[in-house]
Amino acid sequence: MSQDLLLALLGFAFVTSVTPGPNNMMLLASGVNFGFRRTLPHMLGISIGHALMVVLVGLGLAGVFHSYPPLKTALKAVSVAYMLWLAWKIAHSAAPGEGRATSRPFTFLQAAAFQWVNPKAWAMALGAVSAYAPEGSLGLIAVIALVFMAVNLPSVSLWAWAGEALRRWLSEPSRLRLFNWGMAVLLVATLIPVLRM
Repeated sequence: MSQDLLLALLGFAFVTSVTPGPNNMMLLASGVNFGFRRTLPHMLGISIGHALMVVLVGLGLAGVFHSYPPLKTALKAVSVAYMLWLAWKIAHSAAPGEGRATSRPFTFLQAAAFQWVNPKAWAMALGAVSAYAPEGSLGLIAVIALVFMAVNLPSVSLWAWAGEALRRWLSEPSRLRLFNWGMAVLLVATLIPVLRM
């Protein structure tokens, strides 16, 4: 990969990783509700899970969706349903110490698995592979996955850090409830482009 192409890929990975989307809305909420340290497995799951997705998309998964469009429609339906459920869970999150023992941050595996129902993650993976490895070269696919992993982790960390920074201000239960409902609405709003497709 040429230096110009690598710089373009770095820019693409940064912009798509750092801008608002389902992962980042969830990390902001997790940072507020659980703190940065407890959100680390979630961040690592996103970065490594998405890199794996890039590799599998590059190896031909995109062709399966192209050849069998109902599978893409089914994935969209599952994605929308799951994201609506997550928005409901975020909206009803309890404040730390309010005694709701079931409220926990995403684990590494949950965050990695979430990439498969995250419409933005699919768009990022499909866009990167199409633009930077159109001929399906395994070497280029590996570079794309590694670049995404390297750029994604610091980018998504900003959202969890911002959440933790808001934590003290949101320690008042009414503010936290309002914040969690706001995050739920924003998460649902990230579905608008998906529903238009």
